[in-house]
Amino acid sequence: MKRRAPKSGLLFPELSTGPENLWMTSSARRMEVAGTSTGLTTLELCAGAGGQAIGLEQAGIEHAGLVELNKHACATLRLNRPSWNVIEGDLNTFDGSPFKGVDVISGGLPCPPFSVAGKQLGKRDERNLFPAMIRLVDEVRPRAVMIENVRGFLDAVFQDYRGYVRKELVKLGYEPGWKLMNASDFGVPQLRPRVVFVAVRKDLTEHFSWPRASDDTPKSVGETLYDLMAANGWKGAGAWARQADEIAPTVVGGSHKHGGPDLGPTRARKAWATLGVDGLGVANDAPGPDFAGMPRLTVRMVARLQGFPDHWRFAGTKTQTYRQVGNAFPPPFAHAIAENLKACLLAPRLVRVAG
Repeated sequence: MKRRAPKSGLLFPELSTGPENLWMTSSARRMEVAGTSTGLTTLELCAGAGGQAIGLEQAGIEHAGLVELNKHACATLRLNRPSWNVIEGDLNTFDGSPFKGVDVISGGLPCPPFSVAGKQLGKRDERNLFPAMIRLVDEVRPRAVMIENVRGFLDAVFQDYRGYVRKELVKLGYEPGWKLMNASDFGVPQLRPRVVFVAVRKDLTEHFSWPRASDDTPKSVGETLYDLMAANGWKGAGAWARQADEIAPTVVGGSHKHGGPDLGPTRARKAWATLGVDGLGVANDAPGPDFAGMPRLTVRMVARLQGFPDHWRFAGTKTQTYRQVGNAFPPPFAHAIAENLKACLLAPRLVRVAG
């Protein structure tokens, strides 16, 4: 597993190739964020366990609402941010009109319709929520859109569908683009390639640029997890950490409907084995003092590999929490995109002040 990540590329590369407005009270609900509140707001779709939400929060963008169908993920969001307006329900029937005027629509739409691990049914997959997203953009009319998905979305088989999404957003007055980036570009200790889709209102296009990859090499799995692996006094933790000297393979969340928690199919488990990790399951606790063999990761360990802060708690059983973690958008990755989107949205305000 290479620890060096590829650099970012062109802006919008695909374009170059052919109850009553609850969100309005959000300013009174100050959040524990790393950054300063900007006054910008977002309506987040398919919020999951909060990976993207944390990144947006760290950029100072406040949540007007978070829509999520999975009850366990909703419980996780409420557990960590009781003041957030978490809306448990189906995006296909969600009415966005009460949120008209938020600055950003963000989210991570379901990946199975476009994933190479599935049948790649795209628009024919009942889980495809791009039409719902487009409808909500029309209802809300945000200044920008930020959506995450799997790299399979850029496969040739979906060229026509990408064209459809682009055409619909252009008709609504936006300039859309997408870019394939790796979580390791932004300090996350795993490769995790993801497509980020950004659309900005046409009058703001000149102010948006994709974030540049960090010059810092991400920590290895061993460096990242040593203290957690040694928490129960495992004598072999040091030797294990020295062996686990690369970044992680892509963490696989899997289906919410089938199977228990593990680190992926056979190929993925072989990659984990080279790092001294048994990927056949997920452990309840770190190894004991005299443990022998390859350890399994705990949900907390996987969460750290995903870039979640250690204080972020997950609701549900081990299987339910692992699925939430494994399917998340890593917070540092989301934060990097959100910072550039914030700069884009605040630029006109700065120009007026300077003038």
